[in-house]
Amino acid sequence: MKEQAGELLVKEEQVMLPRRRRESHKGNYGKILIVAGSVGYTGAPIFAAEGALRSGAGLVYLGVPQEIYPIIAAKCSSAMPFPLPEQEVELEKWAKDCDVVLVGPGLGRSPQAKRRVLQLVQTVSCPLVLDADGLNALEGDVEWLCKRKGITILTPHDGEFSRLSGYSLPLEDRVGQAKDFSRRTDSILVLKGHRTITVDPQGRIWRNTTGNPGMAKGGSGDILAGIIAAFLGQKQLLEDGKPLSQLVAWAVYVHGAAGDQAARQWGEYGMLPDDTLQAVATVLRDQTEGRIMG
Repeated sequence: MKEQAGELLVKEEQVMLPRRRRESHKGNYGKILIVAGSVGYTGAPIFAAEGALRSGAGLVYLGVPQEIYPIIAAKCSSAMPFPLPEQEVELEKWAKDCDVVLVGPGLGRSPQAKRRVLQLVQTVSCPLVLDADGLNALEGDVEWLCKRKGITILTPHDGEFSRLSGYSLPLEDRVGQAKDFSRRTDSILVLKGHRTITVDPQGRIWRNTTGNPGMAKGGSGDILAGIIAAFLGQKQLLEDGKPLSQLVAWAVYVHGAAGDQAARQWGEYGMLPDDTLQAVATVLRDQTEGRIMG
């Protein structure tokens, strides 16, 4: 696929993360709230949480439905799971204490899940990442995005994007349609697929250069959502004035590069999202300025 006018290709030499300051603490690296999971979908919240933690998040709170809380609690060693409260105002309190909120991985499409998504869309003022069922909940209700107080990051594949935007499949002009929807909803849009594109409301376009077909397995998108949330919550990544869309595009690059490492080790048929997740740490080490080699 050729680069189009106005696009920026995200390549290895462009993604360079600052080293962590010696005097820093976990508060410098972001408090992330993830609202995810449902009966039968207990892997998605774990992948999202571990994607965020592997990418440097300081604290990750993982809110899941009461029905699956015992399963999630048994699986978590670094994230902090809690059962989602019945009272919506309680969830708002959790969100207001965090730097980034991620909603949707494995959340399901129940009326209660939809209510939770719309509630957070309307009340959260920090960056809000909507993935998977977080996107599905907005079908027919995208006007709420224009009313948000903070920036929204949407991470659809083509099918989800079609349901959100109304564009029919196959998409005739992925870049042009993504730009239009990003502008209409005042959101950063990550349109996933071969050479994933990241578009912001100002018209900037980032086309990714990493990733492979071995990543086309359930769980991969959850990891990406976690990486995006982690990047947006880390203060040292925000200090030099980069647009948030650039950090989102970097997260996409890191995710794809980790998948490429996993493919080199296990092959595209046999690799698992777990392998991509483990490779994230190596990619971040290699993309850190002044890294200690060896």
